[in-house]
Amino acid sequence: MSVLPILQWPDPRLNTRCDPVGTGDISALIADMFETMYAAPGRGLAGPQVGAMLRVFVMDAGWKDGEKTPMACIDPEITWRSEEMATGPEGCLSMPGVLAQVMRPAEIRLAYTDQTGALREDHLTGFSAICAQHEFDHLNGTMHFAHLPETERDRLLADYGALS
Repeated sequence: MSVLPILQWPDPRLNTRCDPVGTGDISALIADMFETMYAAPGRGLAGPQVGAMLRVFVMDAGWKDGEKTPMACIDPEITWRSEEMATGPEGCLSMPGVLAQVMRPAEIRLAYTDQTGALREDHLTGFSAICAQHEFDHLNGTMHFAHLPETERDRLLADYGALS
């Protein structure tokens, strides 16, 4: 396993929709992504953030607050979103030092293949739902700030420009 370099916005790969993994073996990539995420230290990391243009992300929404509960999601799909919305701070390893207040569905159902090859569908709530949606967005070439009103997005991008 090794820590991979994390792409920084505005790298164009972060604005690119990823290809399905399908039946390929990406176990080494997943192991490297977990090592990279924990070392960063982050709670989620998507394939395009490390230059792997595949529909895969890893996350561990609660490891900073307690036990590790790693989750690898291959070819994920959000099959349901709640009408209830939640707004909270989101950071991104590809845009360090910048937090945005993003509104997203408070609950989702996420269908995916796990790292053992098993098909799963999980009902996610709270920060797990937010984290999964953030990482899922990366697979579609969408950064978290795309969900902000234009004036907030412009301010965040200006602040980031000053930081980078």
